[in-house]
Amino acid sequence: MHSVIPLLAALMAVGIIVIGGFYLVSPGRISGSFGLKAPASDADTRAWLRLKGIRDVAAGLVALAMILTVDSRAAGIVLLVETVIPFGDMFIILGSGGSRLRPFSIHGVTCAVMLVVGVLLIRAA
Repeated sequence: MHSVIPLLAALMAVGIIVIGGFYLVSPGRISGSFGLKAPASDADTRAWLRLKGIRDVAAGLVALAMILTVDSRAAGIVLLVETVIPFGDMFIILGSGGSRLRPFSIHGVTCAVMLVVGVLLIRAA
């Protein structure tokens, strides 16, 4: 079981990096999956979406680097700290008056899984 937990954490980190990569390469195509109404398709909006992409890439790289280089306790703590991102995304989207399904099913589930895996990494130390 202990070897599965870091693997799951690494897969989550890679997933975050991939999502960030999509926002960097094709922000207009992926932005609709975030849970908000699709934004305007102008250069300024694409630049803002790319900012989200680089944030995701960096967050995933930090988590992946910790998982691969330090003990599971430190990696778990980083994962717990990074749950602020999907938790915040969920509440911002909920506050926008849009659909309730996407914020909970995408960002809420991501946050919950990150919390569980983070705690399991800490307990495995």
